[in-house]
Parts: sequence; structure tokens; C-alpha cells
Amino acid sequence: MEHMDHAEQKHTAIENVSAFLKLLGDPTRMTIVAILSRRECCVCELLEVFDVSQPSISQHLRKLKDANLVKEARKGQWIYYSLQPANPHYALLQEIVGRLPEPSVQLRTIEASQAANRCGNG
Repeated sequence: MEHMDHAEQKHTAIENVSAFLKLLGDPTRMTIVAILSRRECCVCELLEVFDVSQPSISQHLRKLKDANLVKEARKGQWIYYSLQPANPHYALLQEIVGRLPEPSVQLRTIEASQAANRCGNG
């Protein structure tokens, strides 16, 4: 019986890592994670980098948040997203992000846009 429990635990661990990697299999989400590994961002800042709609970015962030890969912090009327170090896969996430190209172009785009200063001013 104990052998079955150990086998079940291994199976569950494999399923958890598989679901984690599947979530990161989307290029947009992987890029969001790479950006968030360098700085926190609000949705409007991420919109500057991707050629997608605000609801699409929000959906990607929701999936990452539901998996506890990102966390939210409210600053005034804005919500900022950052990586969640409490996630059990955080070390693996850092290893993966460390092997990706530096998101320097995206970070420069965000900084140059000053999107956070314009959020909600439309």
C-alpha cells in the first residue's frame, strides 16, 4: 500500500510540473513571465509590448495568477503584477527564465512608453 502512495505522489508531482510547463508553453505568457522576472508591471505597460487586446493580456495574467505564478499588488487605482516567489515551482521558473533571451527590448519599450503614467487617463 505504501508503494502505491509513493507512486501516486510521483504521478501527482509529474502532473503538477506538466501543468506548470504547459502554462508556460504559450509564447505570450512566457514573455510576460520573463518581463515580470525583471520588474513588476500593470496591464497597460504590458499592452505596450504585445500586439494583442487588453482582455487578452488580462486573460494571460489571470491564468498565471490562478496557477499562483504571479501575484497582484494594488497601488492606488492600479494593479501591478509580479512573480510569486512562494510558488513551489519558483526555482524551476527562475531556471527557465534564466535560459531565455533578456527581455531588454520589451523593458525599454515599457520604460519609454511611460504607460503607467497614462493608465486610465483615456
